[in-house]
Amino acid sequence: MIASGFVQRFIALLRKEVRQMFRDRSNLAVGLLLPVSLILLFGYGLSFDVKKAPIALVMEDNSLTAREAVHGLQGSDYLAPIWMASMHEAEARIRAGEVQAIVRVPTDFSRRLAMGDARIQLLLNGVDSGSASTIEGYVIGGLGTWAQQQNDRAGGKASGRGTVEIIQRMWFNEAGNSTWYLVPGLVVLVLTLIGAFLTSLLIAREWERGTLESLFVTPVRPLELVLAKLAPYMVVGAINLVLCLLAAKFLFKVPMRGSLLVIVGSSMLYLTVSLLLGLFISGVTRNQFQASQMALLASFMPAMMLSGFVFDLRNVPVIIQIVSNLLPATHFMGLIKTLFLAGNNWQMILQSCGILILYIIVLTYATHRTMRKKLD
Repeated sequence: MIASGFVQRFIALLRKEVRQMFRDRSNLAVGLLLPVSLILLFGYGLSFDVKKAPIALVMEDNSLTAREAVHGLQGSDYLAPIWMASMHEAEARIRAGEVQAIVRVPTDFSRRLAMGDARIQLLLNGVDSGSASTIEGYVIGGLGTWAQQQNDRAGGKASGRGTVEIIQRMWFNEAGNSTWYLVPGLVVLVLTLIGAFLTSLLIAREWERGTLESLFVTPVRPLELVLAKLAPYMVVGAINLVLCLLAAKFLFKVPMRGSLLVIVGSSMLYLTVSLLLGLFISGVTRNQFQASQMALLASFMPAMMLSGFVFDLRNVPVIIQIVSNLLPATHFMGLIKTLFLAGNNWQMILQSCGILILYIIVLTYATHRTMRKKLD
């Protein structure tokens, strides 16, 4: 009898919980769709491999021998050589982040090759130290293929004659320190976490407690409510930004080659976007638990996985690149890393800040709409 009663009660409770699970579709969606999304994202969409990396070829020596020397860099799935007319043009492109390396063949290459001490200069964009090291290996391997062919043609007797020394330098991150690459990205993650998570609970809490309805009978306007809720957390976010910058400068010794004013200004723009995104999620869901889940899925995870913090977005499928470019974190991630390590790139600054301002306008309007004086 005791066992029978236990089974009946258990089955009754089980039915109740199953009905509750199917009734709360947001939890069910997170439980089923999130693992599938992560499996597909990690397995198919993201990769540590470097493919079709754009590199600049500066041929100051246009002889047939010099062109044969760099032939191994062409036709590869890993490198995408772009012929440049001068080092000035190539340096401008690497500073703008349009190429990831420069291979320079000097004017005396053929003459020095005949003497057995030819040199090729390799300059690497060290903003992403991991990709830079990988590209270095690809370039050395491509040039080494030609050297091996020369040796084979000479019957293995080309000792000294025909050898090439690669003079390598890494720009923007001379030490190849991965911390310099990661810390600016952590600024993005911190501002995303502070912004979206804190404000995602604000309006939902008001709806659950019933205090938001009481504001509907007051002269307070929705836009005033949005600004009032933003202001305190802007201060909290600004404090965290200062802590991040101090830690980057004095604790991790990350250089700040760009203007501090631009770094702070663009960071505050992104913080505003994150705060507004959290408020919008809070206003749409009107439930604290759902708001926290949505904030995780819509802000923090994309900022970590799809913004270029971990993976080079040039190596992911086109559909992933399209999705990532719709995220504000992607535009700010590239900007903040460039400002820290490469300096002021005004074209990128104006473009990225313009996109962030557009997000602010759209999210302000959308959040304003979720707090209209209207009862369901």
